[in-house]
Amino acid sequence: MTLARTGDLIAAAVSARSAVLAFNVITLEHAQGIVGGLEHAGAAGILQVSENAVHFHHGRMEPLLAACRELADEATVPVAIHLDHFQDAALTAKGIRLAARLGVTSVMVDAAHLPYTDNVAATAALAQTAHREGLWVEAELGAIGGKAGAHTPGVRTDPEEARDFVERTGVDGLAVAVGSTHAMTSAGASVDIGLLERLAALVPVPLVLHGSSGVTPDSLGAAVRAGIRKVNVGTALNVAYTGEIRRLLDGDARVTDPRAYLAGARDAVSESVLRLCSLVRQPSPQP
Repeated sequence: MTLARTGDLIAAAVSARSAVLAFNVITLEHAQGIVGGLEHAGAAGILQVSENAVHFHHGRMEPLLAACRELADEATVPVAIHLDHFQDAALTAKGIRLAARLGVTSVMVDAAHLPYTDNVAATAALAQTAHREGLWVEAELGAIGGKAGAHTPGVRTDPEEARDFVERTGVDGLAVAVGSTHAMTSAGASVDIGLLERLAALVPVPLVLHGSSGVTPDSLGAAVRAGIRKVNVGTALNVAYTGEIRRLLDGDARVTDPRAYLAGARDAVSESVLRLCSLVRQPSPQP
């Protein structure tokens, strides 16, 4: 199976009125666990490396992305690679420049922290650069929250503003604020389905749900039926990964070999991916 393109996976989801799951990668074990879970589920998916993950790796994106590329290229299901929540303009430009070599086919330009007009200007400029390199471009409008402080209650993406934003920036997908929050460690949030339906009716590009780890299973399914076509997952994998490490180390204080606990953490990620694939109806993967 060859490395897939994000745009192709999203297009298949649009045609099938379903969604593609996109999982955040921090370590090699994350990436291995995600691909293993997708293979067990027989589902296509996306490996995402965020700006925060790049900072964790001392600002170097190449080693982790190269590992993701090799895993995706050898996977038995289609797997694409995406740059997630890139805010720093210089780092974004570097990611776009290295994309072809590292198997990256999409990028999220995240300027949602800026005032609306500045968000439009920054996103449009970087989208134009990314499109020249053949990348699918995602952006964000609305305060999804959870990444740098408390979520602001009631803040949502305005449908008319979202349509204007897409027209002015030329992005290919839009992350919208409809009730989910980043970094939730339990699934208790509900998506505003009425708002999501209005957004899907007005916005001419696929919609993306961030903070999906905190959304209840029923609400997640309803969000896909209402128009979400890309579902981002990060925290749920970290909860599974860390929980298994904690369980193994608490059970035996003599353990020092990281292979003894990282193998279990990797398997826990796979199990989490498999479970999420069962909750989100996806298009049949094509080679």
